[in-house]
Amino acid sequence: MIRHCVFVRYQPDTPPEVKRQIGAEIAALKGRLPGLRAVHLGDNVSPEGLDEGHSEGFMVDFDDEAALHRYLEDPEHKKTGAKIVANAEGGLKGIFVYDLSI
Repeated sequence: MIRHCVFVRYQPDTPPEVKRQIGAEIAALKGRLPGLRAVHLGDNVSPEGLDEGHSEGFMVDFDDEAALHRYLEDPEHKKTGAKIVANAEGGLKGIFVYDLSI
């Protein structure tokens, strides 16, 4: 199984409704893409202070690498990804992505 972890440092003026819409779009992929097992969304609640401003994030679990690649190439995922980049502080510099094989 692959866990795709994405953490976002949103621009300070990003409206909460935009963040909610992005989350809803990510969650909506679950029923549509084969091999996408689960979507977890949430705000950072870590007390450690090591988040470097990444205030929100999500994790998506996939059956395997093939399912992850389908997600990465999916047109709806790409549209949502563009929204994330447009609202992240510094564009891509405001996003941290890490994939784990679990």
